[in-house]
Amino acid sequence: MIKVAGDFDFLVVPGRGNSKPDHWMSHWCRAFPNSSRVLQADWDKPEPNDWIARLDAAVAAAPRKVVILAHSLSVATTVKWATQATESQRAKVLAAFLVAATNVEDPDPSFDLVRPFSPMPLQPLPFPALVVASRTDPRVTFDKARAFATAWGADFADAGDLGHMGNEAKLGLWPDGLLLLGRLLGKAGA
Repeated sequence: MIKVAGDFDFLVVPGRGNSKPDHWMSHWCRAFPNSSRVLQADWDKPEPNDWIARLDAAVAAAPRKVVILAHSLSVATTVKWATQATESQRAKVLAAFLVAATNVEDPDPSFDLVRPFSPMPLQPLPFPALVVASRTDPRVTFDKARAFATAWGADFADAGDLGHMGNEAKLGLWPDGLLLLGRLLGKAGA
């Protein structure tokens, strides 16, 4: 178990299909006693309003400030939530760790299930954020991920050649990701 100092909780927000036991998010849920996973009604046919509402409910129910850990489609969910949430709800978010942001506007037919999450908001986020991108992610180009980070006023980290950094990547506890998370927590004053 990893000890995390600070008066906050992690909200783990998996992408489409959820995070299987070997996904880095699942490893982090087991490692961080102050974490909880945001569950969705339908992991395979995501509905934006439902996914955003479930994130909103999780933030509202959190007894302390939260750090959002979002992967893939849940990056769009988090960013869309931030544009719709009340100021008091946004104030509960200490920071957001945004990994492998799916480009929900990609016209390729393989993106049809996630396109309802478009357009991707491009306003600055009201809390510190770090966008982590792989150079070989089939769900977003490296340049598009960097453009998202710039638009959101977020820091940007190059994760190298890790594909989509999901279930197939088998990153385990993902030590490099933990270092990046530590950098974000330091910036957020956690």
